[in-house]
Amino acid sequence: MRLRRSRCLTCYWHQGLFVVHPYPHGTPTSLHPAAAEVLSAFEDWTAPGEAAKALDHLAPETVEDAVSALTDAGALLAEDGADAVRDADIARRWAAWAPEAPFLHYAAQNDFLANGLDADPDSESTYELTPHDTDHLPAPAHMPPLFTGYPDAVRLPLPRRPADLRAPYETVLYARRTHRDFSGDPVPVETLAALLSTVFGPVDFIDSGHGPLYRRTSPSGGSRQELDAYVGALDVTGVTPGWYHYNSLQHSLELLGEGFTRDEAVHLCAGQEWAGQAAFLVVLAARLERMSVKYRTPRCYRVCLLNAGHLGQTFALTATALGLGPAQTGAFNDTAVAERCTLDNTGHTPLYVVAAGHPHPDPREAPSPAALTDFREVRLHG
Repeated sequence: MRLRRSRCLTCYWHQGLFVVHPYPHGTPTSLHPAAAEVLSAFEDWTAPGEAAKALDHLAPETVEDAVSALTDAGALLAEDGADAVRDADIARRWAAWAPEAPFLHYAAQNDFLANGLDADPDSESTYELTPHDTDHLPAPAHMPPLFTGYPDAVRLPLPRRPADLRAPYETVLYARRTHRDFSGDPVPVETLAALLSTVFGPVDFIDSGHGPLYRRTSPSGGSRQELDAYVGALDVTGVTPGWYHYNSLQHSLELLGEGFTRDEAVHLCAGQEWAGQAAFLVVLAARLERMSVKYRTPRCYRVCLLNAGHLGQTFALTATALGLGPAQTGAFNDTAVAERCTLDNTGHTPLYVVAAGHPHPDPREAPSPAALTDFREVRLHG
């Protein structure tokens, strides 16, 4: 029987142990770091005896034991086996994003039943995924605050006049488009205030059984509301250009740093010229402890990303209802954005950037409608 190293495999150190983690078919297994050398002998289909010859500086029993453990873990796959076929298929389909994206995707699958790694009581070398076992995780020192605030910052109270959001739902829904051309006209502070309060402000407070939580106009996993809003004001009447935190409890902008230029906006958004034309940017930053203090499984990082998408859609629809053109991007310079928002980029990190401004009356970047010729060689059904 010939074996080959899984193409879907990540190795790392965890709690002082070297872990071989094949996905999605295998089991995270702690082994001696020499296992990496054994794996390298199976880069292509190889019989264990041939691998032992290539590893003649290791004792035969060491190689045999390592091959057995790696095969049991799913790090070595048998030729023509179902796992090997699926492994190759996953590696091919995810090649453009490997190794980071497929590992995140598959390693977090089904872990609502597997909250962590714990040592197998019957073996010193193998981890088992144990349902609801979080003993290896440090207990939270305290419950994180419901709202983020910068008490020492200069605060700009925002107008509280309610905005007119009575535009018909159908009109708003079908009018929503991502805009890449803006007129350059300033956005009134009243409009920005209405947008921020509608998207990010609290709607009501609820009793979670472990203390109060609040809800927004967008869904949030467990009502954790781990996402904060940071505003880069470029051209808003009554707001000095700079970076602010939106204090949703007090409905105010807290000044984090004065000065913000269109060139900087382009730089922060990875060179996208449209960002410099917007009237303002809003960074959605996750305060991870709000989520992890309740949900102790890495799968919940996915929920943070989904929550950012929920807020992004509400932002786009609300901006449209207010007569603005919304935009959004996942392409931004994470480190530079975090620094500008005074985030530590560890427990408080940017996930998404949205923006808005007045739409240009004659947009240059708007795509033209698809014509018959565009469909001639396109398959619409697979």
